[in-house]
Amino acid sequence: MSENLTGPDAPDYLDAPDNTDAPDNSLQEAAVKAATLIESLSWLKRFSGQTIVIKFGGNAMVDDALKRSFAEDIVYLRYAGIRPVVVHGGGPQISAELARRGITSEFRGGYRVTTPEAIDAVRDVLTVQVNGELVGLLEEHGPLAVGLSGETGGLFGGRRRGAVVDGETVDLGLVGDVVEVDPSVVLEYLNAGLIPVVSTIAPDLDTPGQSLNVNADAAAASLAVALGAAKLVVLTDVAGLYRDWPNRDSLISNIGTAELETLLPSLESGMIPKMTACLDAVQGGVAKAAIIDGRIPHSILLEIFTSQGIGTEVVPA
Repeated sequence: MSENLTGPDAPDYLDAPDNTDAPDNSLQEAAVKAATLIESLSWLKRFSGQTIVIKFGGNAMVDDALKRSFAEDIVYLRYAGIRPVVVHGGGPQISAELARRGITSEFRGGYRVTTPEAIDAVRDVLTVQVNGELVGLLEEHGPLAVGLSGETGGLFGGRRRGAVVDGETVDLGLVGDVVEVDPSVVLEYLNAGLIPVVSTIAPDLDTPGQSLNVNADAAAASLAVALGAAKLVVLTDVAGLYRDWPNRDSLISNIGTAELETLLPSLESGMIPKMTACLDAVQGGVAKAAIIDGRIPHSILLEIFTSQGIGTEVVPA
């Protein structure tokens, strides 16, 4: 005779409700993750094996959580088969170090006046402090990164520049433009599977042994062109380019080079070097350039691996 498994003496599991038709939250969460991964497929196919230059700057440089998420994004690109190159400046850190050394920070025409006394502090901050910290964050995920400067292997060649203030050209000291790029050293490390992290100090082509402080946005654009990069991404502290700032409804998601050239003179001074870098990169042969909000965690992944992207993308036109 079979045992009676009903009634008050039945095992507890037999009284459990039948949940076979109830949604499984963990399964739903997994499905959302799978959909996100599938959305990235077309971009993985597009950028696999390609070089992307990322200019690291803005608030992401001084916020510890954002620095860590940025490093995670770059390592993700590397393991996804993309060849990322990071270019950085270090404005806030330079200002702090100059203050610590008792050197006054002066800006003219949007550029930091860099005296012979200040250039040593600039070099120390860029090549040791900022570069070293960023390489360290990347290498928390393995021996993946190498620190370089524009002085490494003849990477950059610079020439001094001035600035126009109130219609007159003013002397900026040891501030320059990148006028020559030899990407050989960067390519060597990329081909070895490493992530080059480049600080923006350049040798002065006209004065042997002298270093110049060069704009990181412009340096990143020049390097992207020399590398034949598939994309340049510039981190900023705004959502993107606005057609009619401060009207936040005028955010531009996509703009051609012809329209950008027309719009450029009317932009806020802080946006001009970033948008000029994007314009120069695309006109130099880089397929796309984008400015994105570096205050958003994992903004790099959102820009590269989602259909809508974030920020403003510049394309040939």
